[in-house]
This record gives sequence, C-alpha cells and structure tokens, in this order.
Amino acid sequence: MCFVYNADPERGQEWQRLFAQHAPELPFRLWPEVRDPAEVRYLGTWEPVDALERFANLEIVFSLGAGIDQFDLAAIPSHVPLVRMQEPGIVATMQEYVAMAVLALHRDLIDYLGQQRMGIWKPRRVRPAAYRSVGILGLGQLGAAVAERLSGLGFPCRGWSRTPRQLAGVTCYAGESALGDFLAGSEILVCLLPLTERTRGILDATLFERLPRGACLVNVGRGAHLIDADLLQALDRGQLSAAVLDVCDPEPPPADHPLWHHPRILLTPHVASMTQPESAVAMVLDNIARHRAGREMVGVVDRRRGY
Repeated sequence: MCFVYNADPERGQEWQRLFAQHAPELPFRLWPEVRDPAEVRYLGTWEPVDALERFANLEIVFSLGAGIDQFDLAAIPSHVPLVRMQEPGIVATMQEYVAMAVLALHRDLIDYLGQQRMGIWKPRRVRPAAYRSVGILGLGQLGAAVAERLSGLGFPCRGWSRTPRQLAGVTCYAGESALGDFLAGSEILVCLLPLTERTRGILDATLFERLPRGACLVNVGRGAHLIDADLLQALDRGQLSAAVLDVCDPEPPPADHPLWHHPRILLTPHVASMTQPESAVAMVLDNIARHRAGREMVGVVDRRRGY
C-alpha cells in the first residue's frame, strides 16, 4: 500500500517530508518512481495519469488543486472517487489575490501604471469601497470566502450560483432567470465558476453587454470561461474598462497574443491560489482516515455535475 504524488517535484519533497512526519506507516512515492503498480492505493496528482487501470488496487484519486476540469472523468474507474482539494491554503491565497485585484481596479492602478509610463502626474477621484459593487460568479467554497473578504473591505457584494445560497452580507442570486439582475449591478465582476460544459465561454460579448458600462472583470476561474476576442472588443469600445486575468486558454498565451500587451489588462501566470503542503497533506490524510473508517470524505466530486 502506498501514496503516489504526481506534481511539482520540489513541492513533492515537502509532501514526502510531511508524510514521513505525520503518516510514517504509509509509504510515499514520487511519480514515476513506482516499484509495483499493485501497491498504489492513493494517487495525488495535478494532471491526469495515463492508464490508471494499471493500478488495480487504486482507491482514491486526489486532485492537487481546487479544479478538476483537467481530468477526463470517464478515464477514472467509476468505483474510484475523485477528490478535489479543499484546504485552507487555497482559500486564503485566493482571498488575497482577488482582494488585490479588486482593489487595484477600484483604485485605478491600471490607469496610474499607464500614466507612470507616460510621465503623467494626474490624481484621480477616490471613491470609497462602499460605492463600488462587486459581483461574484460562483458561490462555492472559494466564492463564498472571497465574498466574505471583500465585504470586510467595505465592498457591497452580490453573488450568483446555479442553486440558491444564503451568505451573510451578500445579496445572492440563483439560476438563469436571475443572472441578468445580478450582472446589471456588478461594477466589478469576479469569475470563480467551475469549468463545465455549461460554463465554458460564459464570459462573452452577451454577458459583457449586461454589465454596467465601464465595468471591470477579474477572471480567476479557468481560461476557457473567457472568449478573448469578446473581452478585447469590449475593452476597446469602453463597455469594459479593465480586466485582471490570472488564467488563459492556452497557458501561456502565444507570444503575439494581445493579452500580453493590452494597456487595460493585468495578466498573471495562474498564481491566484496555490495549495500549501502543510494543510494539503493534513486534508489528504484526514480523507484517507475517513475512507478507511467508511465515513464520508470532504471534496468528493459529483460526476454528474462535473465538480
């Protein structure tokens, strides 16, 4: 019986040290150093691993990130649960990044960066956070945590999800019929939706037209949520005023892609949230203990919904 880790090798060394400290009885292997496929019970991976059927005794696949859209669910045996990462490190770093992005947009950082490059000293009017509404697409674990952080900064927050949610201090909307009302009051829109066939390409020209003119976009979901050409067009004609993008499709964008150079876009290399080894290992070991005891695990993917 062993746990196999398939992701960044440097962080894998940290995982190995933590497993040795907290679960010395469970052998730990760094992919592809697997001696006997039959001994693999648990696989922790960021990317899909080919030919999972070789692991005849596999019991759990752990996604080492919050998203699972990179996996072909049909390639994972139906009796093997896929568990997405739900650990405090991912939540905290996502809260930090979105707060940074929203504040940068709210306080005109993109404008000031442009002015600095041109040698222009021109103050802009400061609006208190209470006068800028933020809409959050997706109210799962990360969306709810982001709403809590932004509300604490004084921003009026509204959130949208496919099924009804109730969050303290957040005006919640649910379902397709409420999407228009949600968008109409979102001056800064944050996308934290899971990527499914229903959400692929949701950030398009039609959606942008439903936002207030001059609204801003923060995409920390997946690159495939966004239609790049529609974003560029909306920016160029003023329907949107700025965007912060942490995800693209593909990653990185081609060297000549306009996302690199557009003056109204801040682009970062998929770093909004990152699994922290200490809390991630604790979550994985807790779920393994739950599984062995026949208890429900935290973060099991519903294959019908795709998240």
